Amino acid sequence: MPRPRKKGRRREAQRIPRSAATWPEYDRGAVPEGMVTRRQLRDMNLAPGDNRSPDGTRGPVAILRCKWCSYRPQWSCTHPTRAGLFSIDLAKPKRVPTLAQERSLDRAMAARQTCRLCRRRFYSCLSKRLGCCLECFDGTPVDPTSYITPTAPALTHLAA
Repeated sequence: MPRPRKKGRRREAQRIPRSAATWPEYDRGAVPEGMVTRRQLRDMNLAPGDNRSPDGTRGPVAILRCKWCSYRPQWSCTHPTRAGLFSIDLAKPKRVPTLAQERSLDRAMAARQTCRLCRRRFYSCLSKRLGCCLECFDGTPVDPTSYITPTAPALTHLAA
């Protein structure tokens, strides 16, 4: 049976004229060269770096408008689906983690992926609710290719 809808006051849409927007806004397909989203920066192995918005704070330098707002050119986009645009010229290379940081991340992942009862390390994280693998919990056989057999502690096998 579906839950009844929560009755409440509808949220008023915040309408700001596009001319009064603090950041420049671009529709999809009309973004100038040298401006990319955070995900595109990540694919290029770059971090936002010294990108500063017009008000001086760190962050995106422009806004990529959502699809819905592209039909309303007179209004500024205030939806959560909008994206920030960053300048490639101001971006910096991503920081490379040290060996000690990788080792600590590997230990943290090993704690989430290792069964407490049979000590097998799986390639995916185990359920917190069960606290162990399915084979130890209820006897369901586990695919042998989904875990690493417990052996002597390896010194150089980092997951990261």
